[in-house]
Amino acid sequence: MKVQNSDSKFPKLHNAMWPGLVGKGSPGAEPVIDLDTMLGLTAAAEVDGTRFDGVDLFLFDPHVSIDSKSDDLERLAAKVTSHGLEIGSLVAPVWPPTGGGSAMGSDEDRKNFVGQVEKACRIGQTLRKLGVRPHGIIRIDSACGVGDWSKDPEGSQARIAATFSEACKVAEGFGERLAAEGEICWGGMHSWKHMVDLLERVNRPDVLGFQADMAHTLLYVMGYNAPEDAILPQNHDWSDAGMLDEALKKLTAALGPWTIDFHVAQNDATVFGSGTHDKTGHHCLPKDPNGKLDIPRHAGFWLRTAGEVTRKIPHICWDGCMFPNEVMLQQQTWNDVLQAMISVRQAHGWS
Repeated sequence: MKVQNSDSKFPKLHNAMWPGLVGKGSPGAEPVIDLDTMLGLTAAAEVDGTRFDGVDLFLFDPHVSIDSKSDDLERLAAKVTSHGLEIGSLVAPVWPPTGGGSAMGSDEDRKNFVGQVEKACRIGQTLRKLGVRPHGIIRIDSACGVGDWSKDPEGSQARIAATFSEACKVAEGFGERLAAEGEICWGGMHSWKHMVDLLERVNRPDVLGFQADMAHTLLYVMGYNAPEDAILPQNHDWSDAGMLDEALKKLTAALGPWTIDFHVAQNDATVFGSGTHDKTGHHCLPKDPNGKLDIPRHAGFWLRTAGEVTRKIPHICWDGCMFPNEVMLQQQTWNDVLQAMISVRQAHGWS
């Protein structure tokens, strides 16, 4: 299908590099895909002359070390710009296995969590000064499981909020903003109501916002891991598109005002995990016949307010976590992804 180039310049179109790492590299999982390969596939993608504008990065080896020094970041900036790309949002490695700690854990856990956020913010600030990162946030989550959170919901939520508040102080000092990605696998963020509650407890909309991912937020309306907060009825008939639209209206009315970063994705209404990554929203290929989302139309629930384009999200990113390496190494995969991204900008872009 031929896609006409859009006259809109924004939002910029980014590709996530972390699908080369997430759910990979651990015993029994597929090997990681190195950053050079991911950058090459992204830069080579093209649809009628339109290409990706940039990439979002996971600050973790072997892609980008969270302990990168100035020289390392200069080399990173040169590598990315050599592909004609810029850098946007950064994922802070806040989880215990990556040097962080549970946001509701011990004093040491929480100190490690905030320490990783500080390192990520320093990297973000440096990349901005190098001129390669004109926009983007630092992505965080609670780094704890739903089961552990559920042992003491009120106490757990209060500790996460306190940890996020400390992280906000750090981010503010670097001129950075934090975005909490709502995934059903993270305690205290596993339902839309708990996510709103957490954001309101921290109450730093100038620093902490929400990162909406279309694959994960679909599971919010279904009530995965929190049936009591489901918006869609159980055994929803997916042929009833109007009911999904109404559910997304309710969801985005609550979380839309907090949303500062956006991931385009497809989901078949199931969960999936691989390697050490717990089961969460199943990211499908954009043309998957089992996908339940009309990507450009449903993106509009997040990118528009009262019918008008919000213009508050300068770039959107494709998140394709846990695809098989065989799929990820095919150039056509990224051409199809880019086509989906272009369709979103055509529907909701601006200049």
